[in-house]
Amino acid sequence: MKRGKLDPLFSLNRVKSIQMLMGTLILYLMLMGMEIPIVLRNGFGLDAPNKREYTESENSRPRLSNGEKKSEFRPRRKTAVPGPITQEKKMGLRLRQRRMGEKSENKKISGLVIDEKSFDGADKGSGLELRRAVRDAFVAGKKLLAELESGKVGTELTQNRNESCPESVALTGHELLEKGNTVIPCGLCLGSHITVVGTPRRAHPESQFMMELLGLENVYGEDPPRILHFNPRLKGDWSKTPVIEQNTRYRMQWGIAIRCDGKSNPAEETVDGQVKCERWILDDNSRSEESKVMWWLKRIVKRTKKVSLDWPYPFAENRMFVLTVAAGFEGFHISVDGRHVTSFPYHPGFTLDDATGFSLKGDVNVHSFFAASLPSMRPSFAPHRHLEMLPEWQAPPLPRGPVELFIGILSAGNHFAERMAVRKSWMQHKSIKSLNVVARFFVAMHRKNEVNVELMKEAEFFGDIVIVPYMDNYDLVVLKTVAICEYAIRIMASKYIMKCDDDTFVRIDALMNEVKKVPHGRSLYVGNINYNHKPLRKGKWAVTYEEWSEADYPPYANGPGYIISSDIAHYIVSNFEQHKLRLFKMEDVSMGMWIQQFNNSREVAYVHSLKFCQFGCVEDYYTAHYQSPRQMICLWTKLQSGRKAHCCNVR
Repeated sequence: MKRGKLDPLFSLNRVKSIQMLMGTLILYLMLMGMEIPIVLRNGFGLDAPNKREYTESENSRPRLSNGEKKSEFRPRRKTAVPGPITQEKKMGLRLRQRRMGEKSENKKISGLVIDEKSFDGADKGSGLELRRAVRDAFVAGKKLLAELESGKVGTELTQNRNESCPESVALTGHELLEKGNTVIPCGLCLGSHITVVGTPRRAHPESQFMMELLGLENVYGEDPPRILHFNPRLKGDWSKTPVIEQNTRYRMQWGIAIRCDGKSNPAEETVDGQVKCERWILDDNSRSEESKVMWWLKRIVKRTKKVSLDWPYPFAENRMFVLTVAAGFEGFHISVDGRHVTSFPYHPGFTLDDATGFSLKGDVNVHSFFAASLPSMRPSFAPHRHLEMLPEWQAPPLPRGPVELFIGILSAGNHFAERMAVRKSWMQHKSIKSLNVVARFFVAMHRKNEVNVELMKEAEFFGDIVIVPYMDNYDLVVLKTVAICEYAIRIMASKYIMKCDDDTFVRIDALMNEVKKVPHGRSLYVGNINYNHKPLRKGKWAVTYEEWSEADYPPYANGPGYIISSDIAHYIVSNFEQHKLRLFKMEDVSMGMWIQQFNNSREVAYVHSLKFCQFGCVEDYYTAHYQSPRQMICLWTKLQSGRKAHCCNVR
């Protein structure tokens, strides 16, 4: 009986136990249901996915906390909306990208892309030809980049390097004049010499001719460098007396000329023991009979230890000459009719094997050309002569938060020495080391495959190069500027963006002090600003009326160095992607044009300073342009030792 009374109690407990067990089971199944998708999405940790399997667009797209792509929740692209974006929004976007596992390593390929169809013949207006050039450059660049990544190009280069070169080149004057210039297949080497036989034509007030040793063009459309410029002027220049001018042209900028006017300074620094300029007289009859007698008398009685021999000016109209250029240890030595006339020291930035071209033009008839003792094998392409593959020069990983200033440095593929000099100089600044400022080189595809192969290796090691996938062209430099803006706002979330060249030395502290003078939140454009500049209608920099019909350019900062605020960069990238951005072949003018348009909707503070030096260097500079690799190191050394911005004037 008692046991029967307890049966309901046991039944009630059993029911409660079953209910608790079922509740636990349901809770467990719910937890497993939430966990399984995460495990399936992220993997079990055993076989991590290869990052290279993702496309660039997938990698760069921000992800939400549940792992889904942001575009699935917001179909409209945020960057397609023109206008300013607040610093807080940019900071939040940047931090979310970092926290959600976006690639932390340095991005090597620019995210700038074009819609090839939109750059076909459908465009209207004066920019049609330039837009077609943009399309062709991107098509060629993408193809070459794909070949590089497949490894196909490297195999072809190994075969080409084994080709031999002729040890001498001989041409008639007619052949040389037909070509305008001639090619020296493998350049020069120590002991090489070039001999030209010619006759100056009947002189006129500006009678002159030019002999030049030329290098390869760095960028398509840019003039090739002048390794040696030898310019005799039979009727003289401003002095009205015969002179010989020697110079070099580095990065389309003339260096300091050596001007020989018949006077010699033996105390001056020599080149392989030879004076830079020999003495000469105008003609054999310029001395009086008395002076000739005294000269011989002094020589006979040995009243002078040194005898000064004065020769006539080595060139005369309608008189044949034999001119020889020889490559020595320290420089080029020029002799005429067997007599040494001038010597020109080698300038930094060039090597003898760079001298792959010869040109002779002007008021001269050429009879023959002969080059001998040339290198018989192609010089090994060795950028490692300039690059120092040491960890201390590698770029640090990108910061997780926004940066104050992003510096985009325009560079050509074969400017290995220039990039290395920047790494060892102002890129060592404490602001860059602390990641408050980030600097990157922007480089396009080079026309020589061997340059591209080495460029990819350099980018992989140093981590500071962004490759813009188009074929480099001097008229399309503006594309690199757009790529800088795209990188700055999407990868760096930078407050300010600076554009400069790889031969520009930058004082970061001075720049930031100048930027801080503008009230917080204002749109700004800082640089050496040109006002009311008119387009040139003749010469190399000529601009047709179809390209630019207006009488003046808009205010624009000189290209070697300027700064813009991030809202302007957003405006530029947005308009480029919507095919609304007008492209112009002059990069600095293009920026001025875009900012003028932006200024119509939001006021821009224009900050002008001559300390953004356009040509060379000025004391207390903000930026110094046309600085050779040696000058870069010199400027950095002076800045570190004395904390003062002193110039280094010797190239």
